[in-house]
Amino acid sequence: MIGFFHHYFVEPFASLIHLTASFFDGSYGMAIIIITLVIRLILSPFMLKQYKNQQQMRVKMDLIKPEMDEIKKRMKEEKDPAVQRKMQQEMLELYKKHNMSPLSFGCLPILIQMPILMGFYYAIRGSKEIASHTFLWFNLGHPNIILAIVAGIIYYLQFKVQQSNMPKAQAQSMKWMGLISPIMILFVSINAPAALPLYWSVGGLFLIGQTLFAKAYLTKKEPEKAIQT
Repeated sequence: MIGFFHHYFVEPFASLIHLTASFFDGSYGMAIIIITLVIRLILSPFMLKQYKNQQQMRVKMDLIKPEMDEIKKRMKEEKDPAVQRKMQQEMLELYKKHNMSPLSFGCLPILIQMPILMGFYYAIRGSKEIASHTFLWFNLGHPNIILAIVAGIIYYLQFKVQQSNMPKAQAQSMKWMGLISPIMILFVSINAPAALPLYWSVGGLFLIGQTLFAKAYLTKKEPEKAIQT
């Protein structure tokens, strides 16, 4: 399995990085930026579909909130486990009635992009040429604390922008993820070659712009559609 992944994902991306760098006077930093943007552009249709699904879910959650609050209130007051299970089933029926499911938030874009992004990640990490290349003020093969902090901040901002489109209940339950994910990226970046936080920073900035674009231009008619479905 590891050999399959390396042959069909890592090696092609490594070749692509070298080929792209040849068009920019051997600049692997520019190659990483260009390929990151191209990958994100290719994935954009899936991510925008996910955004629309989240928008529809938010509208539906607002619609059923009074009923949900009533069921939750009765569950808190009820002590009998059997009755509580019945109320949980009532909650599931409410979701079913409004055609709602956790999958409505869009797992497919994540599943599609993971092997692509991981292949790109390991192609950057395993390249000796990148490890010895200098881009802007930093060496791509050595850790850079400033770039690591920038990557962490960008991913925190990216989560906050994405969180603004989530239903309130989901946004509340995922608020810790907004801290955990950037902190993980920061700690990994501190000890990783600077090429990796560069890749994360460019990708994070693209996602912020993509989400703001979708929010401004692609969801004007979504509330009506969500209520009708």
